[in-house]
Amino acid sequence: MAPTQLRCGDLSVSLASPLVMAIVNVTPDSFSDGGSYHSAQGQLQLTAVLNRVEAMLQEGADIIDVGGESTRPGAIPVSLEDELARVIPVIEAIRKRFDVVVSVDTSRPEVISQAADAGAGIINDVRALELPGALAAAANTSLPVCLMHMRGSPQTMQANTEYDDCLNEVHAYLAGRQRAALDASIAGDNILLDPGFGFGKTEQHNLALINQLYRFHDLECPLLVGVSRKSTIGTILNKPVEERLVGSLVLAYESLRQGAKILRVHDVGPTVDMVKMYNALDQNRGS
Repeated sequence: MAPTQLRCGDLSVSLASPLVMAIVNVTPDSFSDGGSYHSAQGQLQLTAVLNRVEAMLQEGADIIDVGGESTRPGAIPVSLEDELARVIPVIEAIRKRFDVVVSVDTSRPEVISQAADAGAGIINDVRALELPGALAAAANTSLPVCLMHMRGSPQTMQANTEYDDCLNEVHAYLAGRQRAALDASIAGDNILLDPGFGFGKTEQHNLALINQLYRFHDLECPLLVGVSRKSTIGTILNKPVEERLVGSLVLAYESLRQGAKILRVHDVGPTVDMVKMYNALDQNRGS
């Protein structure tokens, strides 16, 4: 049975109602908000980050997801030193100022360990803890982990989108990574899964994953979904990144209908409103 609560270090969050995870990319090149927190000289501005986090919390965010490496298609790899310099001070500053669970979006064991020491409460890894040492580092933190499906790397993933059966292959991969996490002594109730929308998949693959998200429930892990502003929306609606809110909300709503527990988003306020309406409808169905 999937857990109803996540214990995230000294804090916890309930999964009784869908949660909104707010994206804070402290990178110069992420596809949507890259460079938002840097000066003209490229210096990270902590005040700008904290102001944005405060606004997100006021809008109703439940979790803040901090990332220091862009994973957009074709992104240039970042050095370990740069990633640490970006995320550790941000996590420390957020936890010092706000009483909120911080998720760290990383794949490297060194960042996993140092982020946990800095106060991170969730490990969110697009590479599903596949890098050498990542499983052990995550297990040592005793924190919840999110394992995502991605074919290849951010540099190559969209050049490798052919599957015999995308849904079955994604399911099999996540089941395998779940087993690897359990074998590494990560508690079963600390595992979340993410099908990886837009990561090595075509528009049709992404839509099929949304429509059949329920097929992942047999793994008995909470599902985290990140569809916010993705290129599939831009292709269907012919809209640039900054005009994809409606498409993002439609896909997020359908994800909730299919049982997703956490929505990873850029547009916090509108998503929180949508979740409230979803909850009201869901409660009415049961009355």
